[in-house]
Formats: sequence, structure tokens, C-alpha cells
Amino acid sequence: MGWVAGPRLVSAAANAGALGILASATMTPDRLREAIREVRSRTDAPFGVNLRADAGDAADRVEIMLAEGVRVASFALAPSRELIARLKEAGVVVVPSVGARRHAEKVAAWGADAVIVQGGEGGGHTGEVATSVLLPQVVDAVDIPVVAAGGFFDGRGLVAALAYGAAGVAMGTRFLLTSDSTVPDPVKARYLAATVRDVTVTRAVDGLPHRMLRTDLVDALERSGRIRVLAHALRKAAGFRRLSGLTWPQLIRDGLALKHGKELSWSQVVLAANTPMLLKSAMVDGRTDLGVMASGQVAGVIDDLPSCAELVERIVKEAQEVLDGLAGPRGRER
Repeated sequence: MGWVAGPRLVSAAANAGALGILASATMTPDRLREAIREVRSRTDAPFGVNLRADAGDAADRVEIMLAEGVRVASFALAPSRELIARLKEAGVVVVPSVGARRHAEKVAAWGADAVIVQGGEGGGHTGEVATSVLLPQVVDAVDIPVVAAGGFFDGRGLVAALAYGAAGVAMGTRFLLTSDSTVPDPVKARYLAATVRDVTVTRAVDGLPHRMLRTDLVDALERSGRIRVLAHALRKAAGFRRLSGLTWPQLIRDGLALKHGKELSWSQVVLAANTPMLLKSAMVDGRTDLGVMASGQVAGVIDDLPSCAELVERIVKEAQEVLDGLAGPRGRER
């Protein structure tokens, strides 16, 4: 949710009764501090910050969170044992995101308070196992709360996740497509017009499986030769370096962290640095011809732009209606 889950959307979600999470990976440390304070000026409800566990400045960002009194830390990828310990020592609730049972077991053993499990239906970087298969595996494997992600957009999905044993659901694309989201209207229109078949998984953007809307740009990247793609990625990486304030050595260190434990070529590492700028082109600048649009498969079944308050109220109402229907007349009477 980089460039999307900013102060306005996060505070609106929090005020609606959900747990809004700031996406900090595309923010400079100074902007992260400002964003936290802006959210707090808009809501008294709890909220959290999402961090890239493999970022070279992850520990520094944690210290900003602690100084600003943020009580929930979520992570893309599993944080280190040491980072979890630092957060737990400060009383912060630690909620890593995982895509495999073994990763959930690892972070649970290290002291994570809960875990978000994203199945293959989810947007952005994703795995191959469907939520309906991955979720019960993780629920059976760990003794901490499990939050289900990937494929959720309404009250029926919430009930299904609860039936599997989850404590709740996390939704990205559904909140991106709200009136409180700052994503430009023409981009939202592209999402609303998409069918389920228009949401694809490609490795052409950064070398890793990435779920997004299929566009002419995605098709062009998949057809391009390696040299052309790499040159394009280098230009975009240079742009992100200037925007983020990172130095080339810092970008290289982040690339090494990304490469560690994965069979990525150096070309793929450079492509990964390209991704934030491609996302910004669409999500901030509204240039769907120059950017990519990360998306869960649920984009193909979403057709409206409610406010966060309307969305949360509707999901709770739908879930209650489903539960009442399952209980039957006697259950409703009780």
C-alpha cells in the first residue's frame, strides 16, 4: 500500500473502527515522523506503522515510532528476532506479514503478538498458495492471533475467515477503492472497470511475483529484452534515490538484504529498486501509462467507492446477517 496508505486513509480507517496502518516504505524518516503526527491530529483511535523488515534503516524507523508513541508495528517480510525484542520491550504490538506456515512459526517463536497471513489472491508481492489453503495451515500451527489477508472485501469473507479460525481480516485493495483514498479518480476508475481476469501476476516489474492490473505497460515490460528493462529500472531507481534521500550505498545495502535468501540476479535487485517509482507514477501522479497498479484479485468484484465509515459499517452488517442466517430461526431468537 505504498503511496496509498497515508495519513488521510489511515485516519479515516481508524475513525471507522478498523486498525489503519501507515505504509512507511516509500516515506523518508522525516516524512514518517510527520505522517504519524498528522494521523494523530486526525484521530484518537489506535493505528500502526508498516515497515520493511529488510530496509537498512529499519531500526532507525522503529526508534521514530517509539518516540512518537505508535503502539502497533506491522512488517512486510519477517523482522529479525532482535527487532521484535526491541519493540516488545517498549510495549509495542508486533504483527509481521507472512506468506508461508514456516514463516509464521518462526516469528511466533520469536515473540510476535499476531501474524497477518496473505494468500496468493492478495495484491502486490504475493505467493502461490490460496488463502483458503494457507490460512487454516497457519491457524493450526501457531498459538497467536492470525489475521487473514488476500481475497477479502465484504462481510461474507469476514465470516469465512472467522470460520477458519482467524481473528479478523486485513484488506488493501478494498480500502484503496474508497472515497477516503488519495489515489487519483482516473486510477480508481481503472480498478473499478477491471474484471477478475484483468488482475495478473508478473515477474517483469521487479523479478518477484507481483500481482497487479494488466496494462499496456505490463505487457511491454514482459515483451522487452533484459537490457532495455534494466536501463529503464536504473533510471527509475535513480529517481527513487533522489525522492527518498537514500544514497547509492544505502540502496545497494537494501538490495543485498533483498537478495539474501532469495535466488535473485543483480538485474532483479535493480528492478526491485524500480518498483516504488512505478507505483508512484500511477498512485500519486495518475499516470497509468507510466506506472503499475498493484491489486488483489478482488478488484474484479468491487464496483463502488464508499467512505471507510460506510465500508466498515456495511461489512459488519453483512457479517451479522450471514451469521444470523447460519444460525437459523432458533439462533436468531436467542
